[in-house]
Amino acid sequence: MYRDRGCGEITEADIGKNMTLSGWVFRWRDHGGLIFIDLRDRSGIIQVVFSPDVSAQAHEAAHALRSEYVIKVRGEVRQRPEGTENPDIPTGNIEVYAESLEVLSKADTLPFMLEESHEVSEALRLKYRYLDLRRPEMLRNITVRHRVTKLIRDYLDEKGFLEIETPMLTKSTPEGARDYLVPSRVNPGHFYALPQSPQLFKQILMISGIERYFQIVKCFRDEDLRADRQPEFTQVDMEMSFVEVDDVLDVVEGMLSHLFKEVLDVEIKLPIERLSYREAMERFGTDKPDLRFGLELKEMADLARAGSFKVFLSALESGGRVKAICGKGLAGLSRKEIDLLTEEAQSYGAKGLAWIKVKDGFESPIVKFFPEGVLKEMAERLDAEQGDMMLFVADSEDVVLDVLGRLRLSIAKRQNLIKDGYRFCWIVDYPLLEWDEDEERFQAMHHPFTSPTDEDVERMLNEDINDKKGLSSLRAKAYDIVLNGYEIGGGSIRIHRPDVQRKMFELLRISDEEAQQKFGFLLDALRFGAPPHGGIALGLDRLVMLMVGAESIRDVIAFPKTQKAVCLLSGAPSQVDSKQLKELHIKLDIVE
Repeated sequence: MYRDRGCGEITEADIGKNMTLSGWVFRWRDHGGLIFIDLRDRSGIIQVVFSPDVSAQAHEAAHALRSEYVIKVRGEVRQRPEGTENPDIPTGNIEVYAESLEVLSKADTLPFMLEESHEVSEALRLKYRYLDLRRPEMLRNITVRHRVTKLIRDYLDEKGFLEIETPMLTKSTPEGARDYLVPSRVNPGHFYALPQSPQLFKQILMISGIERYFQIVKCFRDEDLRADRQPEFTQVDMEMSFVEVDDVLDVVEGMLSHLFKEVLDVEIKLPIERLSYREAMERFGTDKPDLRFGLELKEMADLARAGSFKVFLSALESGGRVKAICGKGLAGLSRKEIDLLTEEAQSYGAKGLAWIKVKDGFESPIVKFFPEGVLKEMAERLDAEQGDMMLFVADSEDVVLDVLGRLRLSIAKRQNLIKDGYRFCWIVDYPLLEWDEDEERFQAMHHPFTSPTDEDVERMLNEDINDKKGLSSLRAKAYDIVLNGYEIGGGSIRIHRPDVQRKMFELLRISDEEAQQKFGFLLDALRFGAPPHGGIALGLDRLVMLMVGAESIRDVIAFPKTQKAVCLLSGAPSQVDSKQLKELHIKLDIVE
């Protein structure tokens, strides 16, 4: 028997008992006559004392212990002497006096000390991930992830959902990102694709009469990575029949409320706030707004017209916009610091950044172009007070919203304006389509299977594919759930009528032949009685990242990839031998 109980499970009720424990040597301290070690396993840490008065043999053997040795000890649980307690750990009032010691496994010198991992490069942590996962912070993250997935399964089971697996080897379909392709040995020249999402299959399940499906599923996208992206990621995927938007949102809100209460003891106020896509863009410059602070974007076109500043007037005359945000506490910036802020705005796409300090009046090279009364109205509209700085961008609408949205977040971080806590919101009333300037055609804002609103269905069916203005005004039954400035999920009510689906492909300039080739099995299924249905996919990695306060989703995934999609632990991706390639009828043509 290796242990009677976990290290962190021993309590004061066990005082006087002899216990067998096993784990890793976390810390080792020689205090002359006594040797102290902190013994760690998944359940926690307990202090073990080696005393020559209790066991000379165990005390002598303890001199050879080093960090991360795996050992087994047996000894008496005792109360710690007064004044030596450790309130930072649950077992801080007790310790075990070792009567025997057995070394189960030795450890080489570690490439980094576990308690100093914050000073270590992420690359080193990922290479030795098995050591990194021993850290209490990482163990907590993985444990929270487990709890979240279990609670999701239990919650959805109680709501009548069936968990159903969909294929990992499937057909390549255009879903917004590049597919990972898998060659077929038995079908030379043919390829499977790893799924970007189970979108088509979950719609097929609704047509099959399943009515309520969910799956915690791996998805794959061959795209450039960042802190909250991975080439393989996990979705909480769900779909429901005979539902409207409110039905889907109610299920998700209930599930999120349940998760946060059970895992973090945090109450989520329901119903979750809803913002239209247009409102979110106008107020925050993004459809992923962080609502934990203010600094909202304000319209300045009317006040700009009351002045003579040509940059503003020219932007408005060409159909552009003038908006502004309040730079809280930035009036003390030097000219050099303002230049750096301007460079930041330019890196986001702005031609420049106009500014006015609120500092015993108004201070800026542009104040001469505005009457005093207009400057005061600007300050009032932005809630700008003494010590603040008003920041203006004048450009096309897309540039103005994007630049100010990014500056808003940058300034909030810089000025420590972001409050702790969790702020959810739904973004609803999305456009159905968005114009792609490069390809000079419309793309689906979400995906090609998103339903237009009931009011827009007939208009969509009769819409001329060349009517850019009319197509831009079509609205979708789509919705995203946002938490603290991160999109953690998105979904829609799907198209269930074949005529509407055909029209959608027509508007996207997907020919009948191409549609049949790529989506034929879904189009065929729609002809045999498809119920109204809709659903959502939540990013499990991102959700857990936000719940535990991690900086990256890599900190909540056991074995993640780097930003170059490389696994530093295993060395994947790697070359394969020529025999394997020959079996797959593949010949490499790589230019070094």
